[in-house]
Amino acid sequence: MVSYPIDAPTAANMTKLCFGGSFNPLHMGHLLVSRAVAEAGGYSKVVLIPTATPPHKPEAADLAGTCHRLAMCQAVATCDPLFEVDDIELQRTGPSYTLETVRELKARGWPEVHWLIGADMVEILPQWHRVSELLREVRFVIAERPGHSIAWDRLPAEFHGLRAQVVKTPLLEISASDIRRRVREGKRIRYLVSAEVERYIADHKLYTP
Repeated sequence: MVSYPIDAPTAANMTKLCFGGSFNPLHMGHLLVSRAVAEAGGYSKVVLIPTATPPHKPEAADLAGTCHRLAMCQAVATCDPLFEVDDIELQRTGPSYTLETVRELKARGWPEVHWLIGADMVEILPQWHRVSELLREVRFVIAERPGHSIAWDRLPAEFHGLRAQVVKTPLLEISASDIRRRVREGKRIRYLVSAEVERYIADHKLYTP
């Protein structure tokens, strides 16, 4: 059961939900959780925003090129009208800071920016780039899976308002690192990724030794 305690966007407001990530690769966990949040919150679109250089993850040898990660997102969006793709972060150099992305979207005319993150990200939010400014610029929507609780008492007071923006989502134990490992080992990844992404990985021999 998905609950959505925050106010759903109105017709006069932004009804798109941004979802950023390395998407290395984009998998069914990403798609099902973001769909659950979008449906519960009344969002008309989930905008997939692949990062060029994730600032919160060490650079990995198996990080697929930006063109491939973008193409996998586009392959899904072509087949599912809920999703669209924006390469805004791939057009910049250096780390992909969310604050810069949010401000660019507002400069395009977005009245508000709603941004989906996982509950695991909340606990490292204090480490994000110019986070105090970011909290004033963006409305975070937090996907929290069953069995995971956020240690709010460990976070500075400025983050406590995010409690009202938590969405309970399905439990899906799918990880991009496990998918990459399975590809390296020659194992199937069907049902872990969409058919379009599975085909793209095979056609381009991504994540193989």
